[in-house]
Amino acid sequence: MTKLSVNLNKIALLRNSRGRDYPNVVEFAKKFIDLGVQGITIHPRDDERHITRKDAYDLAVFLKSKPQLEFNIEGYPSDSFLALVHELKPSQCTLVPDSPEQLTSDHGWNISQNSSFLLGVCESLNAKSIRSALFIDPDFEQIKQVPQTKAQRIELYTESYANSYSTEQHGEVFNQYKKSAELAQSLNIGVNAGHDLDLSNLQQFLTIDSILEVSIGHALTIEAIEQGMALVVSRYLQICQ
Repeated sequence: MTKLSVNLNKIALLRNSRGRDYPNVVEFAKKFIDLGVQGITIHPRDDERHITRKDAYDLAVFLKSKPQLEFNIEGYPSDSFLALVHELKPSQCTLVPDSPEQLTSDHGWNISQNSSFLLGVCESLNAKSIRSALFIDPDFEQIKQVPQTKAQRIELYTESYANSYSTEQHGEVFNQYKKSAELAQSLNIGVNAGHDLDLSNLQQFLTIDSILEVSIGHALTIEAIEQGMALVVSRYLQICQ
């Protein structure tokens, strides 16, 4: 079974747009957990455009009582980000090559240019029993280099999969993701996935064997507004199972 981790960034963005603590991020985490999701993901940025440091601390306190839940903190491994992660000790830290100016994540790591840096970061996370993961494109040459960073998992960046869905090119794109996942697994690297996955395209993606976790936030939030939160989460869990 693939675990569903809900990204709460858009809940925080709605909250921040009004200047009061509504909707409350922890309360929404509780709602999603009560509906059966297996994980919570956040991406705290320095500008706190959505998830804030306070949200990260509040969620860490709340999730300590739920050790069966995945707590995934993703972001660029700056000194301040890593200090936060080391203090909160989530289940997993997904390292993303974002610059502060980026609207959202839009590419995976170039490992050949960042190998020694990523090795140091992953070793520091692994030493604290925080699972390390690298955000990565479905690029065979990059994936072959993952073991030298000592990352325990990758998260396949799935925007090109989503963008190609229902196009003539989709079969070729999907096959690239399938082979990328198989290559990582052959190297004893676990495979997660995320970015622009939704109720329409997730089922086919999960025909790829042994995808351990999907992180979904933007699409799930919009679908919940359109169709209702309980129904949408139920449909996602059905696909993941």
